Amino acid sequence: MEFSQPKGIYQQIADRMRDRILQGEWQPGERIPSIRELAVSIGVNPNTITKSYQSLMEKEIIENQRGLGYFVAEGARKKILADVKGEFVRNELPNIFKTMRVLGMDIDEFARLYDSHAGVNNDEN
Repeated sequence: MEFSQPKGIYQQIADRMRDRILQGEWQPGERIPSIRELAVSIGVNPNTITKSYQSLMEKEIIENQRGLGYFVAEGARKKILADVKGEFVRNELPNIFKTMRVLGMDIDEFARLYDSHAGVNNDEN
C-alpha cells in the first residue's frame, strides 16, 4: 500500500482487487480471500478490508454468500470496465485534452499517434 497516495488505503485495496478481476486472476463465482485472510496477507487492519469489501459489494463486484465467504459476482468484469472508463473520462481525459491544447495538437494528430501506439501494443498482447 502507498500510504502517501491521495486515495485511502481501503480504496487502494479495492482497486487492486478490481485489477485482479480484470486480469482474470479471479473469475466470476470464484471465492476470494476472507477479510481476515486478506488483512493478514497484506498487513492491514481487518476493518480496512471490511471497508474495501463493502465498497465492492455496493458496486456489485463481489458478493457475500452467508456462511461460505466472499465471491466474485457475475458480471463483475463488465461493471469494473464501465467504472474504470467513467473514471478515465472524468479524471484523465480532461488533462489529456488540456495538454493537447497547450501543445497545439489537434485530434487528427492525436488519432494518428493513438493508431501508431495501439498497433505497437497489439503486437505485444
